[in-house]
Amino acid sequence: MVSVLHIWNTAGVASTIAKYQRKILGWDTWVITRKKYDPYGLTIYGQACECGRVMFYLYTIFKSVRYDVIHIHSRDEFLRILNTPRRVGLYKCLVIHYHGSEIRNKWSARREYWSKADIIMVSTPDLLRDAPRNAFYIPNPVDTELFRPLHMKRKNKALVIVKGGRSHMWKYIKPIADKYSRRYGLTYDVIFVDKNPIPYTKLPLILNQYEYFIDLHHGYNRNEALLPFLSKTGLEALACKTKVIRWDGEIITKLPDKHLPENVVRRIKKVYEDFCSI
Repeated sequence: MVSVLHIWNTAGVASTIAKYQRKILGWDTWVITRKKYDPYGLTIYGQACECGRVMFYLYTIFKSVRYDVIHIHSRDEFLRILNTPRRVGLYKCLVIHYHGSEIRNKWSARREYWSKADIIMVSTPDLLRDAPRNAFYIPNPVDTELFRPLHMKRKNKALVIVKGGRSHMWKYIKPIADKYSRRYGLTYDVIFVDKNPIPYTKLPLILNQYEYFIDLHHGYNRNEALLPFLSKTGLEALACKTKVIRWDGEIITKLPDKHLPENVVRRIKKVYEDFCSI
């Protein structure tokens, strides 16, 4: 049986991957992160430790020695800490999985870290811009057991969620939300999560109350072409059968198969097998 330890839990992605690696593949998996950096309760599978930085580093070293694969999310400084044990054979594979601003436009600056990994993964296609050619795009999985339709939707009602710390961006976001609400004959509510945090396990109930979710997430690919892809919350809305209005105005009605958790973990399994002796 393959064993995988996921370190950190950016956007809850590690919990979803680990949960379905166990459920679909039958692997021994776990997630460790720090509770201080999980204010929304994203770690629904795994352990959110109430400890300081140094103690968490020590706990990570202690915990990692019994696993085949160490799958690090975002926090590439752990590659330095865990690279020496990897060299003496304590585990078979060291993975770095980037999720956003920690690597966007920083590939050159972070080279001393990601170069120590056996495998590099990114969770959105825009992060491949300037990435090394051996970086793999792994679509964000959606926990379809948690995010599912509940038949509570209000017709012609849309939701906009402004992520924590970005309330100052509302003056730029509002005109776009207004444009799409007029185009499709909708009214919309806005939740500023820095002022009104949404516990992760409550998010499906909220998304299910709306017929539409206005998703303004986008990025750029290697050729600097605009990519109007969906945010993780947008994907979770689709899993609830809430229609998503993408940044470019297109309405998406179905969760793409590539984001189904069973497809994501099988894709990761193939990458593990190709680059590590598991």
